[in-house]
Amino acid sequence: MAAMMQPQIILLKEGTDTSQGKAQLVSNINACTAVADVVRSTLGPRGMDKLIHDDKGTVTISNDGATIMKLLDIVHPAAKILVDIAKSQDSEVGDGTTTVVLLAAEFLREAKPFIEDGVHPQNLIRSFRNASYKAIQKIKELAKSIEGQSLEEKKRLLSKCAATTLSSKLIGGEKEFFASMVVDAVGAIGDGDRLNMIGIKKVPGGTMRDSFLVNGVAFKKTFSYAGFEQQPKKFLNPKILLLNIELELKSEKENAEIRLSDPSQYQSIVDAEWNIIYEKLDKCVQSGAKVVLSRLAIGDLATQYFADRDIFCAGRVAEEDLLRVAAATGGTVQTSVNNVVDEVLGTCEHFEERQVGNERFNIFSGCPSGRTATIVLRGGADQFIEEAERSLHDAIMIVRRATKNSTVVAGGGAIDMEISKYLRQESRAIAGKSQFFINSYAKALEVIPRQLCDNAGFDATDVLNKLRQKHALPTGEGAPYGVDINTGGIADSFANFVWEPAVVKINAINAATEAACLILSVDETVKNPKVVCKQIFLLKVFFMPNLVNILMCQDCGLMGTC
Repeated sequence: MAAMMQPQIILLKEGTDTSQGKAQLVSNINACTAVADVVRSTLGPRGMDKLIHDDKGTVTISNDGATIMKLLDIVHPAAKILVDIAKSQDSEVGDGTTTVVLLAAEFLREAKPFIEDGVHPQNLIRSFRNASYKAIQKIKELAKSIEGQSLEEKKRLLSKCAATTLSSKLIGGEKEFFASMVVDAVGAIGDGDRLNMIGIKKVPGGTMRDSFLVNGVAFKKTFSYAGFEQQPKKFLNPKILLLNIELELKSEKENAEIRLSDPSQYQSIVDAEWNIIYEKLDKCVQSGAKVVLSRLAIGDLATQYFADRDIFCAGRVAEEDLLRVAAATGGTVQTSVNNVVDEVLGTCEHFEERQVGNERFNIFSGCPSGRTATIVLRGGADQFIEEAERSLHDAIMIVRRATKNSTVVAGGGAIDMEISKYLRQESRAIAGKSQFFINSYAKALEVIPRQLCDNAGFDATDVLNKLRQKHALPTGEGAPYGVDINTGGIADSFANFVWEPAVVKINAINAATEAACLILSVDETVKNPKVVCKQIFLLKVFFMPNLVNILMCQDCGLMGTC
């Protein structure tokens, strides 16, 4: 009787929304599959694009999984995990963002019937992680190394990797043209990891084929003053001075006070201001530099002064461009013009200002350090050029990863089918429920070739049956066979040069499995209520010229009604 009289314990605020149990888990799985359905049609060379119009009126056309996931305003807490894994895949390897989202959603879709039948999520999680480990080990076995090749052969192989990535992008029609450009750009920065040393500049107009690579630095002409037209626009082997100071006539601040006993002393103050700027300009000229760049403004006086002495100058250069010029030419950015020695000056074989479309570009080529490159992109619409830039970023990341890891696997769904077959065979040797769970994991991997077929308009059932039959051959000769996008059948992906770095597939399976296991491990969602300010009192304040009533909350001090 005493137990029945115990008061009810209230832990959470009134209005807190809690949902738990099997229904909550199934709800999270449904939310994740709904998100994956948005990007599903963008996979592969025949994938469609998405047009996203945000609240600011910006229009983005893209088929890049990470870009679409970022732009979608997803509010479901479990579905946001898919956004995070797409971002991590993009930052880690650059490609495979749509793949990782589809795999995670398919793992959850395969787990859903087991959850509804009462299987404990931890059993599924354990089996999925075991299957993931086996899959990654198999990928490493199947991967082929491109190490030990000649430089020309390695470039050719890397171009194939870049072309595979670009084939699913908007610029897929010119994939060979851009693939070789990307390989040359990555080769220009050497062994360094700083991909910001590869600049991508966008110039509307022209065609994709008008795009070009500069083995050095190129940036748009900055704002210039009168006298700029008189400066020479081309130099051979010039010395380059890089500054982070203003070269403008500076007057005293407004709050400065100077007391003069004699009006004639005023002229000496004006002369001092002019002497300061002339002293700076003289030191720049005496350094022997023929090109002067500054991150801050170079005024009209300095522009005319340099023009009279056949020196090219540019002010307000973007910091990233200035740092790339420093890395390429071997110069050092100076914060003072005092003691400018030859060691801090950069140099290049050729400098010129060239017209590209409607823009003027300053181009530094033949740089001695050679640790930077610039791709100048041309195209019709701004949205097209933006998507081309995102596509090239993916290709650059892929080539960089392939250079570092130097192992590749067959693309076109071939590696996915081979791992699926391997896991099905492995599951038969496992006793207990895990056999079903690993088998469902293997089935989920088939989503990649199936979606490639669906997006290309082929009969997915027919193609997958052919792939299963080919991969089941005991000799193992069917391992590299994947979907042939051109004919609607199957083909040897290695022979057709449809390759992707092994690290892309390893990272995708790792991230997708972790995301699926994370969502399966959530059994309750607690949503706290919005804070509503109730204690409102009337505050009288004087506001010119009338007396106005303002509501202020006693709890948070916010003006206005909550």
